[in-house]
Amino acid sequence: MSSIVVDTHASVWHLLSPARLSQTARDAFDQAAARGDRIYIPAIVLVEICYLVDKGKWRAEYLDALVTAIAQPNSGFVVAPLDQQTALAVRNVDRATVPDMPDRIIAATALSLGLPLVTRDGKIRASNVITLW
Repeated sequence: MSSIVVDTHASVWHLLSPARLSQTARDAFDQAAARGDRIYIPAIVLVEICYLVDKGKWRAEYLDALVTAIAQPNSGFVVAPLDQQTALAVRNVDRATVPDMPDRIIAATALSLGLPLVTRDGKIRASNVITLW
């Protein structure tokens, strides 16, 4: 396996509740870490977690755990920017299939990097994005 892109739930579950991940998702994280490959966190994931914490739907420890993991040089976690390539890749994620804009940006990040996306999201998994779950 190579580097992976991970969505909001997968990134937090990996750090705090790995049993919530499928075996395939756990294997993808484990293999990326073992090989020293990157685990890309789309920038919108950080925004989404901030939003959910602000709304009181998620605990601040979720954001703290992810920020801490990103700051550790050997964790493999890297923030994938919302750059021009990713912004334009949103056009390749069908809005009828994936209507939520943050989900489309997450999917577009995987497309722009040419990597599989670890996600449980059924709408993204039904799209043209290569996913693991």
